[in-house]
Amino acid sequence: MRLVVFGLPLLIVILNWLWPLPLPFGVKMLAAALVVVAALYHYWSRLSSGSVFAPEFPRPFVILFNWAFGALLFLTLLQVVLDFGALAVALVTWQPVYIPVGARAAVGGIAGGLAAIGVANAIRVPPVRDVTVTISGLSPLFDGYRLLQLTDMHISRLFPASWAASVVERANATGADMIVVTGDFIDGSVAMRCADVAPLARLHAPDGVLAIPGNHEYFFDYDDWMHHLSELGFHMLLNRHVVITREGAELVCAGVTDRSAPGHGQAGPDLVAALAGSPAGAPVVLLDHQPGDAHTASKLGVALQLSGHTHGGMIFGLDRLVARGNSGFVSGRYDLGGMTLYVSNGTGLWPGFALRLGRPSEITLFHLRADNA
Repeated sequence: MRLVVFGLPLLIVILNWLWPLPLPFGVKMLAAALVVVAALYHYWSRLSSGSVFAPEFPRPFVILFNWAFGALLFLTLLQVVLDFGALAVALVTWQPVYIPVGARAAVGGIAGGLAAIGVANAIRVPPVRDVTVTISGLSPLFDGYRLLQLTDMHISRLFPASWAASVVERANATGADMIVVTGDFIDGSVAMRCADVAPLARLHAPDGVLAIPGNHEYFFDYDDWMHHLSELGFHMLLNRHVVITREGAELVCAGVTDRSAPGHGQAGPDLVAALAGSPAGAPVVLLDHQPGDAHTASKLGVALQLSGHTHGGMIFGLDRLVARGNSGFVSGRYDLGGMTLYVSNGTGLWPGFALRLGRPSEITLFHLRADNA
């Protein structure tokens, strides 16, 4: 399967797009070699760090690799369309299949342009997206409560300390009452990312900075990361909850571990344990990295679930495939009975496929409204 996934685009791009171009043989050979290097990006990442999830190259090289890898994928799709279009014309006109050089150059330019736009969208510092959620049973004392969500920052060589510092500055400037991080802080070990995550210690909000792990924390020394994130000031909700009070009114914020945890010898998500001892009747905000179990949360009385993980599908069209692996949830708001699920597009992105087209990154500021306010 891996040979098909990587080999087929190589054959299409090299044999169907590159080789028919009127270029010197040496230029074609060099270009073909560069195409192969781009296609093996994840192999080079594993060589650089021991993990496909953490390319340990200088940032400009990570950006260049993502552009080249994206351009290769877009060019594969466009060349297939061009091939079928030329075949259809040939059948209708009963002429030999012919693709003009200009058409090949055009699809090459479009592929490179789309990849460049996609990478630029992926690596920006996201804007703040305002979302209003009405919560049944929320006390009027919490009406207007501001809850800010960061998720899927994937701090790495692609999203380094300077980027993290800008995210922190933008998040703090919202004046949120509480900040939550719903997992996938990093790609890399504590030793690799210690300096890059340091700016996160400056996140602050009156009711605290709460967080849960995502699946990527389990790829890199989970216990070390839980300890280090706690030292940075994050209140890690590992199947636990906290109660926020306003003159006797209460709001519960609960968090669960990631559903991939048992595969790494760690405790899996347990919402029942997370809610144990929580005050009866208090609305519950749940932090769950992956949205796939949202229906279960809605049956257990959760009012608002905040998730990430999907990156919004990254590219318009691809999001439909991503949704299939996440119980149909991929981006934005979903109403599940009495519960609102919000799946963030993510603040950052996995550096192994950092492209966004039509699915922008976000820092999400929730404005909670009481239904009886």
